[in-house]
Amino acid sequence: MPSARAQKIGRETSELLFEAEFYRLKARSLLIDGPPYERSSAGTILEQALSVARSQGARSMELLIARDLANLWGKQGRRGKARDLLAPVYGWFTEGFAEGGESVARGAQCVAH
Repeated sequence: MPSARAQKIGRETSELLFEAEFYRLKARSLLIDGPPYERSSAGTILEQALSVARSQGARSMELLIARDLANLWGKQGRRGKARDLLAPVYGWFTEGFAEGGESVARGAQCVAH
């Protein structure tokens, strides 16, 4: 979760712009450095970050979080779920571009590995 101080400042100032990013970074730090018993909560934290980003209409942030969550799910063997999450999100960013399919394929590659 975001640090208690960051949460307090956000509530007091109604500045919640970076709330989803706080959650995303917390999850990433758990995956990189966290003790094994806390790493399992990274997926839940990423799902919370994704929910916040969606509620804020922050599509770029949603893309970052979806990529991280899909990568985690891919490592857990949940590749179908990861692809289902990534495909529509990548679609927003590739509409109108000739190489759109390639971009989605590159995104899906991160899930496959």
